[in-house]
Amino acid sequence: MKCEVCGKVGMSGNNVSHSKRRTKTRFMPNVHKMTLSMDGESKKVKICTRCLRSQHKAARA
Repeated sequence: MKCEVCGKVGMSGNNVSHSKRRTKTRFMPNVHKMTLSMDGESKKVKICTRCLRSQHKAARA
């Protein structure tokens, strides 16, 4: 799970319960396979939703 645009990868941390017990967990980026037109040609990329949103906003402006 890695965004090919920004390079975002997963990070580790703790789940903290109501009683404050800590267990290890992984927080992964929300990555999707999309077909985007980059430099005039279609290309399949794995892109996180934050970059996808930024791409969409840039295309509209």
